[in-house]
Amino acid sequence: MRKLPLLFLAVVVAGCAQTWLTTPDKSALLQKQSTALSFGLRTEGAAIEVDSTQTFQPIDGFGFALTGGSAQHLIRMSAEARVHILQELFGTGSGDIGISYLRVSIGASDLNDHVFSYDDLPPGETDPQMAKFSLALDRADVIPVLQQILAINGKIKILGSPWSPPAWMKTNGNPKGGNLKPEYYSAYATYFVKYIQGMKAEGIRIDAVTVQNEPLHPGNTPSLQMFAADEAIFIRDHLGPALRAAHLDTKIIAFDHNCDTPEYPIAVLSDARAARFVDGSGFHLYRGKIEAMSEVHKAFPAKNLYFTEQMVTGSVETRATVNVGGPVARLIIGATRNWSRNVLLWNLAADPQNRPHTDSGGCTMCQGAITIDGDTVSRNVAYYVVAHASKFVRPGSVRIGTNGVDGLPNVAFRTPAGRIALIVVNAGQTTRTFAIQWHGKAAQAELPAGAVATYVW
Repeated sequence: MRKLPLLFLAVVVAGCAQTWLTTPDKSALLQKQSTALSFGLRTEGAAIEVDSTQTFQPIDGFGFALTGGSAQHLIRMSAEARVHILQELFGTGSGDIGISYLRVSIGASDLNDHVFSYDDLPPGETDPQMAKFSLALDRADVIPVLQQILAINGKIKILGSPWSPPAWMKTNGNPKGGNLKPEYYSAYATYFVKYIQGMKAEGIRIDAVTVQNEPLHPGNTPSLQMFAADEAIFIRDHLGPALRAAHLDTKIIAFDHNCDTPEYPIAVLSDARAARFVDGSGFHLYRGKIEAMSEVHKAFPAKNLYFTEQMVTGSVETRATVNVGGPVARLIIGATRNWSRNVLLWNLAADPQNRPHTDSGGCTMCQGAITIDGDTVSRNVAYYVVAHASKFVRPGSVRIGTNGVDGLPNVAFRTPAGRIALIVVNAGQTTRTFAIQWHGKAAQAELPAGAVATYVW
């Protein structure tokens, strides 16, 4: 059995806690520890107080983007190697990490080896009825990989996000940049309907869609610029009614961009006729502060929040030390403490050169959570960041109350199995000793500098 980097987890049974631990020096990676923690009398020092009487948002899951490039690498593996890694990623056994949420691109993203939509046409031609719509290109890799994943976990949630509509719908006639022509709003809504129905016919349920990946960043290949007022009109008058008319229950998630612009989803949700079709808003954290999610929650507490993308890089195999604690604190803890129902990182798999990606606007530095080189798989920092939550905080968990402690970012959940899962990071430069307080009892814990801990009881 391979040795894992030090992620610290504890499962408390009958007053005791078993422990998994990840430290920056890689002396353990998601590794179960032999010494159990005991809950007893209150101890001295800092205490994280866990309060299950305070309940917040339910959790849909944790995972990654299954880009076209990720699927391409997976489908090219031998059948045996692919089955093995997919079981590890999506299974719930002792050696698996239990990924429970995926994001896929509707058409190509910038991490495909070429640009395409599902209705590409020669210059000058249009197809407003979507008569030529086809998922044929996804049948080469994305669809069969998703089908294998669903055979492992049939309840995994899947979010679809487009990088661009077909170029003939756009003001510049190009997959990169431009705006959606108003005369094709209805056609693009039909495009979404065809996609959801087509995936359903393949046995793949799309739980939610975002209207546009990064609508304020038209520099990717592919990409589209869509302002808040235009997104509200598209949802209100076209996409929402089209999904309803097709009897589809796929959720619509607005925005899908950085935390520096909370006014965008607030503007969309402020249009009452658009908001009736909107389940919630999606966020990235390349800019801004994660607390912007709580700003939107405060404005529209009945609407959900989702953390839909963030790149985390770092090789575990080639570096002497690794930073797992930083992104766990910033994303897993930060997003869920600010009302997110999920946390998705970018992206699942790439090769050792971070390929594939598109030209003239494709991401050349986007490392996968796993690196695939033929049948050889290595696990990177992002793998362990997500595993710290996905393995233990299963879908249907509910966030519960914990207090803030300086230098010990934390978040807790009540799981469907009736356990409590507490994730803690030591953000300081020295080892910290602290208490975990629960129902008048406390367990003494010690966490090395930069280490991550998940305790479950």
